[in-house]
Amino acid sequence: MARAGLYQSDIKKARDALLAQGRYPSVDAVRVALGNTGSKTTIHKYLKELETEEGSGDGRKAPISDALHDIVVRLAARLHEEADERTSAIESRSVERERDHAAAVGNYEKELAALQQQLRQARDDGIEEIRTHTQTRSSLQNETILRHTAQQQVADLQERLAENEAHRRSLEEKHAHARDSLEHYRQSVKEQRDQDQRRHEQQTQQLQAELRQQQQAVVLKQEEATRLNQEGAKLVAELSHAKQALYEQQALGRRQDQKIEQLHAGQLHAGDLERQLAAKVTENDVLLGQVAALGKEMGGLKTRLRELELSLAQANARAEASQGFSEELRGYLQSLDRPPASKQR
Repeated sequence: MARAGLYQSDIKKARDALLAQGRYPSVDAVRVALGNTGSKTTIHKYLKELETEEGSGDGRKAPISDALHDIVVRLAARLHEEADERTSAIESRSVERERDHAAAVGNYEKELAALQQQLRQARDDGIEEIRTHTQTRSSLQNETILRHTAQQQVADLQERLAENEAHRRSLEEKHAHARDSLEHYRQSVKEQRDQDQRRHEQQTQQLQAELRQQQQAVVLKQEEATRLNQEGAKLVAELSHAKQALYEQQALGRRQDQKIEQLHAGQLHAGDLERQLAAKVTENDVLLGQVAALGKEMGGLKTRLRELELSLAQANARAEASQGFSEELRGYLQSLDRPPASKQR
């Protein structure tokens, strides 16, 4: 507990006690002996007064050892004072350094907090970019699947058109055979009619049998013509379905073009992902070329459909002509089957 005040006598007692112990009575040692009370300035002042009083107390010269001791004591006191001053200065500088260090640490902590915030923001941006890249890659995969599906549908349509073309050729061949058969039959009938006119009486029964056979052949030809007409109608329906499929394929191609444009806009906003998506963009360009080629093929298919429709119309016309000729031939055969008026009499 600090004392209320110090007196010169207290300082003298503490100094004498230290000298008796063979210790140097410095300001710090005296203050410790006083119980760590009193200011160093007050203790130093009283020590100076005591040295002055003791030095001028008598006129006698002190022994050399005492003088040396006094010089040593004063020199030590001065050294301690300088040491105390230096210690105080060092402590002040240390406090200032600690203050500066605390300020620097505070600044570093602020900078660290800012860097951590930037790191979190960068991490969030990276996660968002990864999510955007994943969505873009999924969209591109879906577009690739749709394009493969469209190509497969086009291949199927081409195969069906080839089948229709083969069927059309088969119909033309059948019409040609039918026409040849009818022409051959007409020639045969003409020759038979000439023979009947020359030998009508002798070959009446044979002619009737042949007429019955020819009538059956005509019926077969009519049935074949009817079947050809039905096949022609079926071919028209198939061509209509093929045209509808082509229209749907064109609409699908337009939707795919729109999706490709949206995908390209997403790639422009991707920024840092452009290098990673370069290969995908190249593939997309190749797909666009394939779509353009598909559009050209569709144009060719349209032209081919028009040609098939024209061929079908011609086939129908030939079938109608064949049917008319068959009816004409039937009437002619029926007229031959009736006996002449002279025979009836």
